[in-house]
Amino acid sequence: MTHDMILANATLVLPSETIRGSIAVRGDKITAVASGTAVPVGAEDCEGDYIAPGLIELHTDNLERHIHPRPKVDWPHQAAIVAHDAELASVGITTVFDAIRVGSIISDPNKKYGKYARQIANEILSMRAHGGLKISHHLHLRAEVCSESLIEELEEFGVEDRVGIVSLMDHTPGQRQFSDLSKYRDYITGKYGMGPDAFDGYVDFLYGLRSTLGEKHEQATVAAAKRYGAVLASHDDTTQEQVRVSSGYGIHLAEFPTTVEAARACHDHQIATIMGGPNLVRGGSHSGNVAAIELADMDLLDIISSDYVPSSLLLGAVQLGQHWGDMAKGIATVTATPARMTELHDRGCLEVGMQADLIRFRLTEGVPALRAVWSKGNRVA
Repeated sequence: MTHDMILANATLVLPSETIRGSIAVRGDKITAVASGTAVPVGAEDCEGDYIAPGLIELHTDNLERHIHPRPKVDWPHQAAIVAHDAELASVGITTVFDAIRVGSIISDPNKKYGKYARQIANEILSMRAHGGLKISHHLHLRAEVCSESLIEELEEFGVEDRVGIVSLMDHTPGQRQFSDLSKYRDYITGKYGMGPDAFDGYVDFLYGLRSTLGEKHEQATVAAAKRYGAVLASHDDTTQEQVRVSSGYGIHLAEFPTTVEAARACHDHQIATIMGGPNLVRGGSHSGNVAAIELADMDLLDIISSDYVPSSLLLGAVQLGQHWGDMAKGIATVTATPARMTELHDRGCLEVGMQADLIRFRLTEGVPALRAVWSKGNRVA
């Protein structure tokens, strides 16, 4: 068979081991995987560099950062999407589920954050259809339970959008991520510059929203995910009871459980846990919640998400591999496992017939330095 590319004399990161070998690609598919250090004529000598599957990102806020680079600045959306796409490619991410909030506050001008999900989704889908993006983009709808317009916004999406993930988000203060209300005060006042009176009024307003609409919004979100055919995720589970409710909803992914109790309950209910790369890299949660490495030591960490720092995905996976003494297991948290949990059966592993999403990197003083990235067999970074 004629190959378009052969990467030889590489350290191949397979699902359960690393081996010295070579990998061949034709078109957008992997056509051969072999062991050994030989470098055939025409092959690229990787000099022992790691070759791993392209990284799969399930939850990133990075697109919003490009759309709103400064408070009250709305950057041209197509340009923001292209910049976001290029940034992800540059750090080895070849498949992304772009997290887009659904559920807005529209009645009070002092607390307003508006609708944007349908417009942004249209723009992502259009850019994807016209070949304007380097990597594979899918939709992840972050359903904000503590909002006013969630049901209306969910109804703007359908099966034709091929939504990949719907996550139940409840940012009502005093629970989940911000069980410590003082941490929430620090976050909100620091981000929005609210004074004490304004903050207290905002919290009371959110409590009222959750009390009035929360249950209805949860039920609507579960129904919408089923209608779309999307994987349903929870967010910031803290207690066994919250995980029990998640399980009853048919949730398969738990984003950023905040306690050991919740993470252990997730595993008891066969719910895969996702922890943040920044949490791993920094050595702890910025919100004061459980450290990702603590869950890793208990074998309660399944998937890493870069969350708000795209480069943390590969770095976090490598750090896990070093910590566990098993690089294949570390890399699987950002490749094989997220692919399996989102039913992307054509990627995430270095196997014949799989999509040729690949990264090449070497370790420099323990830090991964990317050398090349391929998406569907095309060099993109």
